[in-house]
Amino acid sequence: MKYVLALDQGTTSSRAIVFDQHGHNCGMAQRELRQIYPQSGWVEHDPEEIWRGQLACARAALRRAGISAAGLAAIGIANQRETTVVWDRKSGQPVHNAIVWQDRRTADRCLSLKRRGHSRLIGTHTGLVLDPYFSATKLEWILNSIPGLRIHAERGELAFGTIDTWLAWKLSGGRLHVTDPSNASRTMLYDIHRREWDERLLQLFKIPPSMLPRVLPSSQIYGESDRKLLGACIPVAGIAGDQQAALFGQGCIRAGMAKNTYGTGCFVLLNTGAKAVDSKGGLLTTLAASGGGGRTGARQFALEGSVFMAGAVIQWLRDGLGLIRKSADVEALAATVKDPGGVHLVPAFAGLGAPYWDPYARGAIIGMSRGTSAAHLARAALESIAFQSTELLQIMQHDSGVALRELRVDGGAAANKLLMQMQADSLGVPVVRPRILETTALGAAYLAGLASGVWSGGAEIESHWRSDARFEPQMRRSEAADRLGEWRRAVQRSLRWTG
Repeated sequence: MKYVLALDQGTTSSRAIVFDQHGHNCGMAQRELRQIYPQSGWVEHDPEEIWRGQLACARAALRRAGISAAGLAAIGIANQRETTVVWDRKSGQPVHNAIVWQDRRTADRCLSLKRRGHSRLIGTHTGLVLDPYFSATKLEWILNSIPGLRIHAERGELAFGTIDTWLAWKLSGGRLHVTDPSNASRTMLYDIHRREWDERLLQLFKIPPSMLPRVLPSSQIYGESDRKLLGACIPVAGIAGDQQAALFGQGCIRAGMAKNTYGTGCFVLLNTGAKAVDSKGGLLTTLAASGGGGRTGARQFALEGSVFMAGAVIQWLRDGLGLIRKSADVEALAATVKDPGGVHLVPAFAGLGAPYWDPYARGAIIGMSRGTSAAHLARAALESIAFQSTELLQIMQHDSGVALRELRVDGGAAANKLLMQMQADSLGVPVVRPRILETTALGAAYLAGLASGVWSGGAEIESHWRSDARFEPQMRRSEAADRLGEWRRAVQRSLRWTG
């Protein structure tokens, strides 16, 4: 039996899973990640805590799987994207906390760049919108905010990376400074058409090229892990941003297939194949993860829509309002009422992503009355996740000209049957949940296993996918359209609140 270790480093936790050659979960470990909020709108992580937690999870997963590191064929990495780390090349020490993708501190900088007319340059070359979500302005902020740091950067003494790059560096004992196209395409510094770092954008943000990692295919043996970490030298052979990894793990490797991951945020991706679709509706054009083929891997694109707050809304109901004891309780509470009683919850706690791209939006609850209960709020919270996803998928179909046949779903909140039925009713197409919900980790494992010979190719990976549940639309389309229209009215109340 061949085994692959997947490291799945997310926004709120780190996990590691050992998969066998049939794609079965043989052992898993998970550890929560501390969130650091220096001030309103700022979100940070401790890079060393990320590394320690990820390594501890890897060791625990191996123990639970009952195998030694010598039994591993490869290690794959999936990671929270856009989150930015800068460290000293010689000491390996971070110079600042990691700035998380949710962080809004560079909103004014992005607004200034927009007013100076740089949106078109960025959109044309990176497929992204000019927003604090991405890495470029975070990296620029770090270099500008620490006295003397830019001098060290210009001397080639500092390294930049997203979390995949940081983990590869630590796993290899500082020998690997690499990333893959799916992560590079989220930095706002990478030309997704020419497949290289863009000199004009590096100049715009004053980023020394020496800081940047080498961009290699998502599925390739990059190097080996340091023996002392796990007890053996293991090939590090797969890297992908978490959402592209989930797309791959869901078997959505052909054009026209779509998935939605319900995690901290909600991330909808539609595979558009070799064609880069230019969105007219505020979506992103991004590079998908793929196996092999050329200098940076086979050429595959995706349309993406990002919902900043999905599972995080449920956490807020639990931790902020105390309406539920644990996140899983939200389904039972919401099911005690037949509808949200006219209430809409807009979870713009960190601004709004696609299609609004408003970092100044803030959360709102609209339509409450004296009869509004905790159950109505719970149901409105679930509906907010479904409505945001529906908006994105409607735009995707319009931009691509592809009519969606089904939506494949994964992530922790995909276990919520009520939410999945809401999604099917709102969207109007079947929602299909796989047997393995941890498709982000599975995608990282597949990419690593392809490079190391555990799996033969895409056809074998597609054959592993199995449906666990299928949710058919039950709501009349006119009613679904009316409810979505009310949601959009509520969103308008939250826009530009702090701007």
